[in-house]
Amino acid sequence: MRHRSLLILTTVLTTGALTLTACGSRDKKDDNGGGGKTTTVVIGVDAPLTGQNSATGLGIQYGVQIAVDDANAKNLVPGVKFAVKALDDKALPPTGQQNATALVANKDVLGVVGPLNSGVAQTMQQVFATANLVEISPSNTNPTLTQGKDWAAGNKTRPFKTYFRTATTDAIQGGFAADYAVNTLKKKNVYVVDDKQTYGAGLAALFKQGFTKAGGKVAGEDHVNVGDKDFAALVTKIKNSGADLVYYGGQYDEAQIVTKQLKDSGAKIPLFGGDGIYSDTFITTAGKAGEGDLATSVGVPVDTLDKAKDFIQKYKDKKYPGDYGTYGGYSYDAATAIIKAVGNVVKDGKVPADARQQIVAEVQKTQFEGIAGQVAFDEFGDTTNKQLTVYQVTNGKWKAVKSGTYNAG
Repeated sequence: MRHRSLLILTTVLTTGALTLTACGSRDKKDDNGGGGKTTTVVIGVDAPLTGQNSATGLGIQYGVQIAVDDANAKNLVPGVKFAVKALDDKALPPTGQQNATALVANKDVLGVVGPLNSGVAQTMQQVFATANLVEISPSNTNPTLTQGKDWAAGNKTRPFKTYFRTATTDAIQGGFAADYAVNTLKKKNVYVVDDKQTYGAGLAALFKQGFTKAGGKVAGEDHVNVGDKDFAALVTKIKNSGADLVYYGGQYDEAQIVTKQLKDSGAKIPLFGGDGIYSDTFITTAGKAGEGDLATSVGVPVDTLDKAKDFIQKYKDKKYPGDYGTYGGYSYDAATAIIKAVGNVVKDGKVPADARQQIVAEVQKTQFEGIAGQVAFDEFGDTTNKQLTVYQVTNGKWKAVKSGTYNAG
């Protein structure tokens, strides 16, 4: 872009995050003393790196970091050295919006991966769209982000052409989970709980819709607040409702406590949730109470994919914090889509004035086999990969029990 800056790598010990601080000129001599020049292109990351949801947020950050390291090692884009700028949104929408503004202001940023939370994404989309800066989320699942507020009525309109995602939507995830609950688990009465957030409330509503459509009944409904720790009143309601299943729409932070307090009360009712609870942290906190609980997540288990083996080994060898299993592979693929787009736009290290706009167009045309599956986007910016998996906690680990696709109809 027009403004040029050289980036110095700094380690932030308080979060374990690698960030990049701008200071100087974009063009520089090669580190090997060859006399050539390289251009630094920054890929931004926005995710919760501390506090709520940080285990999955860090998995996003370091999934991107490995993709960038691989691109640099292979010299995928001659004349370009990629770097990462990771910002912590703490799972707070206003902070996400501030981070989006900061990333837009950094002219070396030509693409962004994130955020984790759909509610945070809603505050960022317009900022990136105004600046023609591409944003690819590896984890957002709320349908309105790509298909507009009237999508459920069949009136799908894409709000922002700069927004894409490598995760499939809750329109598919909710129905997939409901079908499994009724037809495989043979559950008849569900108690539905959500955390009032965009992702959690939206997913819970879609599960409820699918569950009743499949012949199940709703025994009761309630809501919790993010950050709550005492669920005694909720536990009593669930136990008195006659429910044989609890469906939780939200993140693992509260779900892991809900299920522990429910089981500790003597109730042997499994908890079922979406990709927001699919984290090893859920099992660690819930302990034995988590046995038998279930979650759906996007894609298929990354540990089973041959193309992801090198990624997983690098993640472990580097001893990166966080959980790579939930969105790490999708983050790697999102970053790779941006890297490939940059390669089609930036030639010999020369960044055109309209590079951001051109990169958006290139991402829309993306089509390649990623480490987590096929990477391509439809006219709404949604992934064409509709694969989902049901996991169950078995002997203290998430075990895949069913993979497939679902026609939301």
